[in-house]
Order: sequence, then structure tokens, then C-alpha cells
Amino acid sequence: MPTAFITGVSGQDGSYLAEFLLSKGYQVHGLIRRSSSINTWRLDNIYQGPQDRNPNFFLHYGDLADSSALARLVREIEPDEVYNLAAQSHVKVSFEMPEFTADVTGTGVLRLLEAIRMNSSSTRFYQASSSEMFGASPPPQSEKTPFHPRSPYSCAKAFAHMLCVNYRESYNMFAVSGILFNHESPRRGETFVTRKITRAVARIKAGQQDLLYLGNLDAKRDWGYAGDYVEAMWLMLQQDEPADYVIGTGEAHSVREFCDAAFSHVGLNWEDYVRYDERYERPAEVDYLLGDPTLAREKLGWIPKVSFDQLVAMMVDSDQAALS
Repeated sequence: MPTAFITGVSGQDGSYLAEFLLSKGYQVHGLIRRSSSINTWRLDNIYQGPQDRNPNFFLHYGDLADSSALARLVREIEPDEVYNLAAQSHVKVSFEMPEFTADVTGTGVLRLLEAIRMNSSSTRFYQASSSEMFGASPPPQSEKTPFHPRSPYSCAKAFAHMLCVNYRESYNMFAVSGILFNHESPRRGETFVTRKITRAVARIKAGQQDLLYLGNLDAKRDWGYAGDYVEAMWLMLQQDEPADYVIGTGEAHSVREFCDAAFSHVGLNWEDYVRYDERYERPAEVDYLLGDPTLAREKLGWIPKVSFDQLVAMMVDSDQAALS
């Protein structure tokens, strides 16, 4: 039975990845931060508590800011694969908490790489890189596109990405990065723009909310389904040689188009309900992210299964169901 260790397991991607690996026959260990409130709702179908869980699924307290805990867990678990999905991942918040973002999202990866190098050098390592690293570079963006990060978050991600390259070249570690473009689902956090939109649509349709306030409606993103993207993470660690891959749909839509699709799904006109609020603008905007996933298609055999319209409908339906 192969063993995997997932940081950020209680997040959107971590929960989908845990389910995927369990279905593949893995023993899965997940890292979660200590909280006074329950923060494992995305894992409810595989974990209700220590006495009621999938027998091959285990949770451990820890943090990417705690190198000793990371080293101990890697030493004790002896994972075949480590997936680093933990981060301070909100771009707008990274401008307000730049030092914390740099420490967890950037230096946290260094701590984890060192824990693996010193305790389990045969472990294969996956780093969740981000399309935000491309920033102002013109689309479409591929593995050869230069980085031009436009936020503390994307700067930290670029640092972590290059650390993986360095450890791969310096220590012959099987370390890869998936440069994932925006990927969403009903499990997306409510402060991210896509979930903010679909949740508002459900509430407005139900008469529980009047208006939705957003920032830049013209920003374009390559939006896919998180459940599809975790398979690409796994495929990267099954290859004979380590390499970095862009993962996206190859199709971009604006925030305005996302609003239109979401409101139209429930028979509403988005322009009647959406208002602009400059407080949601970033100090430095990223205008257009569009992935070129050619390498992933050719080398990994990966293609997305859920379309943009299907994704939006899925999220709206889920938020409507949550209100009933």
C-alpha cells in the first residue's frame, strides 16, 4: 500500500486529493492546523473523528511554520509521496499580510523540502505552484513563459517553485511543481471571487441578499474544476522523470462572464444585482491568465473533464442546496 502525506488536506484541493488517493488504494496522512473550531467539513465523507474515519486516513496537527513538526512527521510516516497544498492562498490578503504569506507560502516549502531531504530522500514531492506567478506576462502562459508576479502571494509561490527546481538539480530529489491555473468547486472558500458569486446568486434567488459587490470585472482567468486537477497532481508523481507542468483548460473567461453564467443559471440578469466596489481592487492587478496545457496533455495524458458552464452550474446548484 503506497503512503501519501498531504499538507493542506482540509482545503479544497486537499480534500479532493485525499478522496482520489484513497480510491487508488493509498494510505493517506493529512496535515491540519490546530483550531478552536472544527475546520474539517470538506473531509466529512471520509473523516468524522478518530473513531469514525476511513481506516486508511489519518490526520496530524502541524504547520508549515514548524520545521521540527514537519521533520518528525516525515520521519514517522515515511511517505512515498508528499503533496504540499498548504499556503496562505488569498491574493488580496497577501498584500495585507505579506510577511506571513512569505513565511508560510514560500519558506514553508523550504522547511518541507529539508524535512524530506534529511529524513526520506526517496520520497516524491509535489509542490502546488500557481498561475499567479505569471502575473503580467502575456497569455497564453506555458512552462516556458517567464514569471512576473504581481503580489506577495505570487512572489512567495515563485520562490517556492524555484526551490523545487534547485532541490531537484542539487540533491537529485524527485520534486515537481504543478503550475495550476484557477480551479474551483463547491468546496472553494467563500472569500474567493467564484464562490462569492455563486453563493450570492443562491442567496439573491432565495430573497436573502439584495446585491453583490465585486472589484475588477474585466480580469480574465482560466477556470477549471478542482476535482479534475488533483488527478494531474498524482500523474506528475507517477512519471519516470520529474518535470513541471502547466495545468489549465486552455480557455479563459472574465469575472463578468462568470457572473453572467451564474445568474443566468437561475434565470436572473447579473447586471441588476452586481455593483462595483473599489475596495476589492488589488494594488497590482493581474489582467489575463490563460494556460497552455499542451505538455500535460502530451506527457501525462491529462485533459479536463468538466467544462466552464458545467462548473458554474455545479457551484450554483450546491450553494442553492445548502440553503434548503
